[in-house]
Amino acid sequence: MGWLIALLILALIGFFPLGAYVRYDSRGFVVKILAGFLRITVFPLKKKSKKKKTKPEPAKQEQPQQESAMPGTMEVSPQQPQSKPDAGKDKGKETNGGKIQDFLPMVRVALEFLNQFRKMLRVNHLQLKLILAGDDPCDLAVNYGRAWAALDNLLPMLEKVVSIKKRDVEVECDFTAQDTLITAQAELTFFFWQLLFLGAVYGFRMIKELLIFKKKRKGGAVQ
Repeated sequence: MGWLIALLILALIGFFPLGAYVRYDSRGFVVKILAGFLRITVFPLKKKSKKKKTKPEPAKQEQPQQESAMPGTMEVSPQQPQSKPDAGKDKGKETNGGKIQDFLPMVRVALEFLNQFRKMLRVNHLQLKLILAGDDPCDLAVNYGRAWAALDNLLPMLEKVVSIKKRDVEVECDFTAQDTLITAQAELTFFFWQLLFLGAVYGFRMIKELLIFKKKRKGGAVQ
């Protein structure tokens, strides 16, 4: 029964949703980390209340005792420590770069990992509201058409990058406003088992590339 409970716990952890919540409006940016039903705000940080510092009591100064030199004796100045001649020799040395042929395979593995991680991300809800400002109806009508044309080109490109489950996009005109305003909100999530799977697959590939690199350094043949 113990191993069944352990498998059940691992399965529940694997389907534990993780992600981020980002919003921008007139109050600024808000960023939260999502962990299941928990939402932890990471920006803006909460201001900590400053505690009043108590001034320390002034310490009593001790009067230095004057030592009278004995007659016929010479004062000996303290010897300064001699600096070692070899100290700091290696600090200024610069190392040369490594061969780019050995570096590129690890970059490819990292880029493939990011590409797969991008594919498993899902935007649960995307909200975008644009309020155009201006007092000229003709200019607002032209800007209104340009805004929708830009959004019609931007959203399909965005959907190629990440999967968007639900979206709400609005464009409005305000003849009394002085500045064009925007409200944007997105909630991105993924499952923990997906991250574990990608970490295991691409972690193994990265270790393999590192072993090949180590074998090349030793001068061995690589198959």
